[in-house]
Amino acid sequence: MAHPADGPHRAGSWYEEVTPRQWKAMFAAWIGYLLDGFDFVLITLVLTEIAGEFRLDAATAASLVSGAFITRWLGGAVLGAMGDRHGRKAAMVAGILLYSLGTFACGFAWNYTSLFAARLVIGLGMAGEYSASVTYVLETWPVRLRNRASGFLISGYAGGTVLAAELYAWVVPAWGWRPLFWIGVLPVLVAVWVRRSLPEAGDWQVEIGGAPSGGGERRPERPNPFRPLFTGRLRRWGNTVLAVAACAALFCVFTPVGAGHALWPAVAAALCLLAFAGQLGGRRGALLYVSLMATVFCAFLYSWPLQALLPTYLKTELGYAPGQVADVMFYAGFGTMAGCWLAGFTGDRLGTRRAYAYTLLASLALVFPVFAVRGSLVGLGVLLFGLLALSQGISGILPKYIAGHFPTATRAASLGFVYNVGALGGAVAPVLGARLAEGMSLGRALAVLTFGLTLVVVVLVGGDVPRRLGRLLDRQLTGDRLVPEAPVGRAGAGPGQASPDSA
Repeated sequence: MAHPADGPHRAGSWYEEVTPRQWKAMFAAWIGYLLDGFDFVLITLVLTEIAGEFRLDAATAASLVSGAFITRWLGGAVLGAMGDRHGRKAAMVAGILLYSLGTFACGFAWNYTSLFAARLVIGLGMAGEYSASVTYVLETWPVRLRNRASGFLISGYAGGTVLAAELYAWVVPAWGWRPLFWIGVLPVLVAVWVRRSLPEAGDWQVEIGGAPSGGGERRPERPNPFRPLFTGRLRRWGNTVLAVAACAALFCVFTPVGAGHALWPAVAAALCLLAFAGQLGGRRGALLYVSLMATVFCAFLYSWPLQALLPTYLKTELGYAPGQVADVMFYAGFGTMAGCWLAGFTGDRLGTRRAYAYTLLASLALVFPVFAVRGSLVGLGVLLFGLLALSQGISGILPKYIAGHFPTATRAASLGFVYNVGALGGAVAPVLGARLAEGMSLGRALAVLTFGLTLVVVVLVGGDVPRRLGRLLDRQLTGDRLVPEAPVGRAGAGPGQASPDSA
């Protein structure tokens, strides 16, 4: 039986199975995610200009990058819950509006505090847009092509970073850093188009948002993923305090306020977020939530030291000029994009988990050669293209991997919370890389971190550790919920049939 989200199954090439409506949904979400990546990285490109104008030291200026991480977990959960209750499209529009208006406000900042506040809004929006656009596309495309959908979508972020770098070179030397942020309001036009022109996600519309079919049937009750957090007055107030405490602790960790005393705020933030995971997952799902958070955290730890510190490595250890750094970053950005596309095809062919594990294992062969190249910019660029295609490009199917653990009714909120709590690893990673580099060269530190933590993620994902741990508390936990199991048929052969990950 075909899945409701699928279009008619056609013989021939895979792209003929995707209807025009599904391509339109992908294009809209891809543009939203490309502009999400564009808006998020702008601050890294103009950090020196901002520090000079506002007279900020290096630590204070760097906290502007980390500011978005403070609210990501909250934005992912709240807008994810909005997507579960009111539809994926509404949450996607809300996320785009938040991050684009936050970026626009950055261009009017008059001091550090106002700029930091705008970054908090960007964090809320980009996290919510991620969970909404991912669930929107995955629940709209044909079942057997959902890894491909995930890979295509996530490639937009890498495209956004390349676009931001190109515009930086054109805008900032002529007009300064503020107009670069004003350009970031353009996603509002995408939000208006999405709101007016696109249908709702197929799975959500069928299971939750559809009208009664007649015969006196009642409309299904809209889900409320946050109900466990606000059942009873005591719990409602307690969790409100817990949310404020988590944000305050993260503020201390990622800004100069907690300089020299970040350990205890970090522990407090971790305990608050674990408490939320326990409540959202419930007695049977808490272990699944926590293990998925840990998996995403490790995925950010292996990938973000390279993303954050590669320009520094190129300038300090290799002595590259700014133009040469830009050339290498161009290779890196397009390597990640190509890897996302490759991950989608490989995931649909082998199954999400197998593709993830095998691709990461293949990337290990390139880690140390990348940091051994000294005299050849082209050689470094080619190796870096390959490494990022295999190691960071595979993150294109990370949304598919996470979303497959959750039912439609709570998918967006669960994905948004789990992913964006784990994304805190992206804020920790550069610090970890810099600390490790105190005892060795930066290149060796990046190689060791990338190699070691990639192996950890291979074990976690390839060994299906989150689902195995989840089954300790919930024996009824099923396989991939984005790919319904079929009793007969070859794995991954067509819509409605089980993927290799469902077994």
